[in-house]
Amino acid sequence: MFNDRSTPLALLATRRSGKARDLGPPGPDATTLTTILAAAMRVPDHGKLAPWRFVVIDDRERLADTILRLHRAERPEAGRLELQALRDFAHQAPCLVAVVSLVKDSHIPAWEQELSAGAATAHLLLAAHAAGFAANWLTGPAAYLPGMAEALGVPGGRIAGFVFLGTPTRPLEERPRPDPAEVVLRF
Repeated sequence: MFNDRSTPLALLATRRSGKARDLGPPGPDATTLTTILAAAMRVPDHGKLAPWRFVVIDDRERLADTILRLHRAERPEAGRLELQALRDFAHQAPCLVAVVSLVKDSHIPAWEQELSAGAATAHLLLAAHAAGFAANWLTGPAAYLPGMAEALGVPGGRIAGFVFLGTPTRPLEERPRPDPAEVVLRF
């Protein structure tokens, strides 16, 4: 059942995150990644603003150096283990895409634009699953560093998340899901 991608509902019902550190090769090739990103763009987007950007991280060492530089600016007292964890973050999984929320000056409320960026990130996860990969949407300290979106080439943006893609190196774990009786309300 959990490998069934034969119907849209089965695809949705079986999507699970794989831990970024447990995602190995292969990752999507350039053509497949382009298809995944094109699917991620097919989200609700009031005003057709495309209030998100996808930054494909090809140079992981450059990303690691950028994260460390920005982190040290915020926390000059950071210790060796903390810095190594940030460096390791940048090198997980064979493919990495940063999703950046980019709110535009518009009559469309910022909240709706931010929701569209979240929907684009969720679509990216689903498209990766449909293509036979696992993905992991992470934020963590790197996402909240002042200047990170600018460093990635998106001035004025905010990191919605780093999406790691690859092939699971171990079985994906199922996590508890909410009880519908607790989260589905009627009015």
